[in-house]
Amino acid sequence: MKDGNSNLRGNNMSTEQENFWKGEFGDDYIARNKSKSLLAANLALFSEILKKTGPIESVLELGCNVGMNLKSLELLSPDLKISGVDINKKAIDELRKEKPGYHLLEQSILEEIDIEPYDLCFTKGVLIHINPDKLENAYENLYRNSNRFICINEYYNPSPVKINYRGHEDRLFKRDFCGEILEKFNDLRLVGYGFGYRNDPVFQQDDMTWFLLEKT
Repeated sequence: MKDGNSNLRGNNMSTEQENFWKGEFGDDYIARNKSKSLLAANLALFSEILKKTGPIESVLELGCNVGMNLKSLELLSPDLKISGVDINKKAIDELRKEKPGYHLLEQSILEEIDIEPYDLCFTKGVLIHINPDKLENAYENLYRNSNRFICINEYYNPSPVKINYRGHEDRLFKRDFCGEILEKFNDLRLVGYGFGYRNDPVFQQDDMTWFLLEKT
């Protein structure tokens, strides 16, 4: 059990992290992470994931930013009902203007999300930026807001490690997110997994590992 000081620091760190992504750094992230090459790489990635899910009708992304993942899913399955949640106002406003048909919420993914469950609920490069003391909240939202499938696409490490992120401390964490989710929810099974290599000659994906889980 953690002492009071540890819990207080964890809460403060979580608030600092959320403000970090709400503010200027989060705004700058938008410009770094939207390109035709990323969209193409996402098409390759999600085509592999959708081969495992089979036909689905709806998808929800936690931490959608300007929708580079959601746009690729729409291209692969044009009739999808699409929704996203993000804490950065600029990102949500931009995506809402471009894709008025998406159902978008501007809020933290650590808060309860008032939305109906979707066939596939997923994250991509989001859990790695969450205060480890608050990961349970994100896991609960992934589980609660999925009708059937959960997909996480994050940096993997067998044991938790903290890494400096663009000169900032307490902003990037690697761990076995999939293993923790499987341990927490005993009605989930692993359906598939894969790896996106940053030096792939065609579709670079920043060394992230994806895991697809299904409710049984």
